[in-house]
Amino acid sequence: MEIRLAGITEESVVDGPGLRLVVFAQGCPHGCSGCHNPDTHDSNGGYVVDIEGLFNHIEKKVLHNRLLRGVTFSGGEPFLQPEPLVQLAKRLKTLGLDIVTYSGFRFEQLTAMALTNKAVGQLLKQTDILIDGKYREAERDLSLAFRGSRNQRLIDVKATLKVMKVVLWEDALQKRWA
Repeated sequence: MEIRLAGITEESVVDGPGLRLVVFAQGCPHGCSGCHNPDTHDSNGGYVVDIEGLFNHIEKKVLHNRLLRGVTFSGGEPFLQPEPLVQLAKRLKTLGLDIVTYSGFRFEQLTAMALTNKAVGQLLKQTDILIDGKYREAERDLSLAFRGSRNQRLIDVKATLKVMKVVLWEDALQKRWA
């Protein structure tokens, strides 16, 4: 299976908790004004890679850097290519890595999309933290962890799917330490 990528960042501390490898999916329908990654918008841009080769690359990085906590799917819009990302996420979980996924779609939109596109639901289930919502330049806030605008949410997907109500990651984290 193949995926169209805009690129990979080997080490990041701003795209989710801990040290992360970031996979940037190519293609985005949102067109957010002030987008940090406008080169990812063209669905025909970037380059195509095989999921097996991408997994092998990430596995080597994990073996050489035990501080790597997880992989972040960013973009572009990862949910435009859910099938290959589901396959990759399942493999990455076997390495003990967590998955953070950015999306311009809101959680509620994604769950509605999952009714007609099974892979969207599967990618949600593989995601530990979902950062949802379009970037809004008018709500830009550089003090926020892992997001660019105040409307975006950090959602604990496992807890959310368990109670069928959005559980913010920060709230879930506070309860774990209380």
